[in-house]
Amino acid sequence: MQKSKLTLFIFIALLLGVIAGYLYNVFVIDEINTKMTHAETQITTINQQLASKNNSAELNAQLNTQKNAQTIIIKKSDEQRGSKLEGFTILSDIFLRLIKMIIAPLVFTTLVVGVAKVGDIKAVGRIGGKTLLWFLGATLVSLLLGMLMVNLFEPGKAINLNLSYTADAGIKKISFSLKDFVEHIFPKSIFEALADNQILQIVVFALFFGIATAAIGEKGQPVIKMMDALSHIILKITSYVMKMAPLAVFGAITTIVAKQGLGIISTYVIFIGEFYLSLIVLWLLIIVAGYFVLNKRVFTLLNHIKDSILLAFSTSTSETAYPKVLMELEQFGCSNKIVSFVLPLGYSFNLDGAMMYMTFASLFLAQAYNVHLALGQQITMLLILMLSSKGVAGVPRAALVIVAGILPQFNIPEAGFALIIGIDPILDMGRSATNVLGNAMATAVVSKWEKELN
Repeated sequence: MQKSKLTLFIFIALLLGVIAGYLYNVFVIDEINTKMTHAETQITTINQQLASKNNSAELNAQLNTQKNAQTIIIKKSDEQRGSKLEGFTILSDIFLRLIKMIIAPLVFTTLVVGVAKVGDIKAVGRIGGKTLLWFLGATLVSLLLGMLMVNLFEPGKAINLNLSYTADAGIKKISFSLKDFVEHIFPKSIFEALADNQILQIVVFALFFGIATAAIGEKGQPVIKMMDALSHIILKITSYVMKMAPLAVFGAITTIVAKQGLGIISTYVIFIGEFYLSLIVLWLLIIVAGYFVLNKRVFTLLNHIKDSILLAFSTSTSETAYPKVLMELEQFGCSNKIVSFVLPLGYSFNLDGAMMYMTFASLFLAQAYNVHLALGQQITMLLILMLSSKGVAGVPRAALVIVAGILPQFNIPEAGFALIIGIDPILDMGRSATNVLGNAMATAVVSKWEKELN
C-alpha cells in the first residue's frame, strides 16, 4: 500500500511540477529568459562579424567589447533567474544531499557483507565472473544499439546547425589516459573515496575488505554482523529520506521546466523522441534477455522496481534509487548476499542508459556538423567510450562529461556541445531510469544463475 502511495505521490508531483514550471516560466522569469535570448542572438551576430577578414583591428576590438558586454548580461541574468528559482531547487537539493549522504556507507557495508557471506575467494570469483560477463554484454549491446539507432534515424541532419556562440557548459572535461583511468579505480585513501562518493574506489576497497574478513574465519564474524547491522540502520534511514521524494521531484521538475520552458521539448522533439524510442528498444532487449533466465518472473520484477525506476526518472539520477532498488530486489526474492555484491558493482560498471546516450549524443553532434565518421572510426569511438566510462563512475553528469571529452578526438566542433546541454536534463531522466532497470535485471539474473532466487 505504501509503495502504491509513493508512486501516486511521485506522479502527482511530476504533473504539478510541469504546471508550476510552466506558470513560473511564463509569468515570473519570461523577461529574464527574453533578455538572455536577445544577448545570445547578439553574440551570434557579433561572431559572424568577427569572422570577416576585412575587419580593421579597431573594429574587432569594438566587437569584442560588445561581445563581452553581452556575455556579462547572460551571466547576470542566469544568476537572477537562479535566485528566483532558489526555493524549488532547495527542495531537490536537500533530497539529493541526503541520498548522497547514505550512498557511500550503504555501498561499502552492503558490498562487504555480500562478499563476506559469499565466503571464499573462489565463490567471489565465480559470482564476479558471471556478473561482469552480463555487464560486458549489456555495455556492448547498449553502445552498439546507440550507434545503430543514431545512424538509422540521423537526427543530427534534421537540425540546421549554425552555432558560433557556445555557452559555458559548466562541465570540466577530464582526460582519459591510462594513468587517469587507474587513479579513478584504485583509492589512495578510503576516507577520501568515502568523502567524495567515489563509488568505484569504494567498491575496490570493499572487495578487499570483504574477502579478507571472510578469510580470517571466526574472528571476522563480529565485523560481518556489525556491517550487516549498519547496512540495516542505513536502510532504515533511507526509508525516512524516501518520504521526501515527491517534494524533491516537484522541485526538480519545476526548475527544469521554468528554466527551459515547454518549448525546449518541441525544439528538439526529433532528437528527444528518437532517443527515447531507442531507449524503449534497449528496455525490450534487457527484458527479453532477462526473460530467457527468469521466465515469467521478469514481469514480477518489473512490478517490484517500478517505484525505483520512476524515482530515477523524476530526479534524473540513478543514485537516488539505489537504496530503494536494493530493498525491492530482496522483496522480489533475490538473496541478500547477491544483491549486496552485484548491485554496487552495477552502479560502477553497468550504466546501460548512459552507455547508449554517449554514442547517440556524440554521433548526433557529428551529423549536425556534417562530420563524416567511417564505420571503423565509430567502432573506435565505441571502444573509447566503453573504457573511459569506467573511469568516471560516480562523477556527476558523467555521461555528459565523457561526451565533452571525446568530441575533440574526432574533430567534432565543441561548440555543438551547447546543443545537448539545454536538453540534457530531459535525456538524463530516461537514461537514469534505464540504468536502474539494467542493474536490477543483472542482479536478478545472477541470483537465478547462483540458485539464490526465492
